[in-house]
Amino acid sequence: MTGQTKRMNVFERYLTLWVALCMVVGVVLGKALPGLIAALRGMEFGSGSHINVPIAVLIWLMIYPMMLKIDFASIARVGRKPKGLFVTVFVNWLVKPFSMAFFGWLFFKHLFLPLIGPEMASQYIAGVIILAAAPCTAMVFVWSYLADGDPAYTLVQVSINDLIMLVAFAPIVKLLVTGASGLEVPFKVLLYSVAIFVVIPLAAGMISRSWLIRARGVTWFSERFVGFFHPITVLALLATLTVIFAFQAENITTRWFHVILIAVPILIQVYFNSSLTYGLMKLFKVEYAVAAPGALIGASNFFELAVATAIALYGPGSGAALATVVGVLVEVPVMLSVCRVCLATRRWFGPPREAPRPGA
Repeated sequence: MTGQTKRMNVFERYLTLWVALCMVVGVVLGKALPGLIAALRGMEFGSGSHINVPIAVLIWLMIYPMMLKIDFASIARVGRKPKGLFVTVFVNWLVKPFSMAFFGWLFFKHLFLPLIGPEMASQYIAGVIILAAAPCTAMVFVWSYLADGDPAYTLVQVSINDLIMLVAFAPIVKLLVTGASGLEVPFKVLLYSVAIFVVIPLAAGMISRSWLIRARGVTWFSERFVGFFHPITVLALLATLTVIFAFQAENITTRWFHVILIAVPILIQVYFNSSLTYGLMKLFKVEYAVAAPGALIGASNFFELAVATAIALYGPGSGAALATVVGVLVEVPVMLSVCRVCLATRRWFGPPREAPRPGA
C-alpha cells in the first residue's frame, strides 16, 4: 500500500471471530432456552409470512445506516470511466448469480449429495444463490480503502448496484432458485423482502441524507449523524447473527459438517468472480484504482439482504438461512486475501498515479 499503513477497526478486522462467537452464543441459547427461542421464531408480520419481526428490526438497524452513505448524485460521474463500471455490472449481474447457481448445483446436488441429502441440498442451493444475487454495499468501502481503490468511483459502483438491485434481485432469485434447486419461490414474499429491506431503507436514507446535509452540512452529517449509527449497526449485526444461530441451533449441532461443506462453493465462487473481474479490467486497460474495487465488489456480498431474504422465503431455521450466514463467516479472511492479491499485482496496471486515458 502507498503511504501510511491502512488498518480496519477492531470489529472489521476480527469480524470472522465475532461471527464465530455469535454462533457459539446463539447455539447455546437455542439449546438452553428452547421456549424463548420458539416464541421469537413465531413473531412474524402476519401468519405464514416468514418475515420475522425481531430479525426485521435488527436488519433495518443495519441497512438504514448503510444507505445513508450512498450519494446517488455521484452517478453523474459515471461517464468519466465507463469501462470499469460496465465490467463490474456485467460480472455482478450476468455472471455472479449464474456461476453460483452452477457451483451450488454441482456441489450440493451431486458431489456432496450423499453427505447432506436431497432436502438440505435444495435448501443450500437456494441460500447460496440468494447470497450471490446481492452484491456488496457497505463492507466494499473497507476493502476498497485497504486495496488503494478510488473511493469516489467505488461509491459510483455501489450506487449503481443498489439501483439495479431494486429491479433485478427478485427476478434473478426467482429464476435461479426455482431452476437449480426445484424449491418454490413465492414471488410475492420475495417482492415484500425487497420492499422492506431495500426500497424502504434506501428511500429513508436518501431523504435523510438530502435533508440533513442541507440543514446541518456535510461535516455534521458524516461525522455526527452517520457516526452515531456505527456502534448501533455493529450491535445489530451481532444480535442478528446470535438470533439466527439460536434459530439454527438444532441444524448446527446435528449438521456441523454441513457448514464446512457450504463454505466450499462459496469460496470457489468468490475467487472465480474476483479473478474474472480483475482480468477483464486488465484486458480493457482500466486503471488499477478502479480495477481493484471492481474485483472486490464482484467477490463480496450484501449479506444482510441475503440473510433477510432467505429467512423471509424459507424461515429462520431453514438451510437456506444457514447458507447465507456461512457467507458472513468466510467473508473477512477471503476478502483480505483478494486485497493482498490486488496490491501485489497493481504494477500490471501501470503507474499508480497515471493520468486517466480518454474513455478509460
